[in-house]
Amino acid sequence: MKLFRIILPVEDIEKAARLYGELFGQDGSRVSPGRHYFDAGGVTLALYDAIADGDTAPADVASEPVYFAVADLEAMRERCAKAGLDFPKMDLPGVGVLGRIETRPWGERCFYAMDPFGNTLCFVDEATALTA
Repeated sequence: MKLFRIILPVEDIEKAARLYGELFGQDGSRVSPGRHYFDAGGVTLALYDAIADGDTAPADVASEPVYFAVADLEAMRERCAKAGLDFPKMDLPGVGVLGRIETRPWGERCFYAMDPFGNTLCFVDEATALTA
């Protein structure tokens, strides 16, 4: 068994496709009126606009962050800022400010960002990314 797709709900598929295209440095592909797919290192990141795809109500935002391992964490944070993502200012005791690049107690060097649709993303330095 392997994971092959993650869905991120969005409310404007055109805006989302442009934003994530800028973040990932690729165009991705529209697979339906409300779905746009990106290759995220062997896993498909699917942006899903329920209304554009014909559903009667928008989908809820992701309840937990989606994590991406990247080679250049500083450059990724700059791309996120340029694309207009927000950086959480929350300072968790023992964890640090979520929107800053910091090494977390579990050993990963990372930062968190929020897309305009309410989804939380975490970008992790691939050299510190913990895997199973």
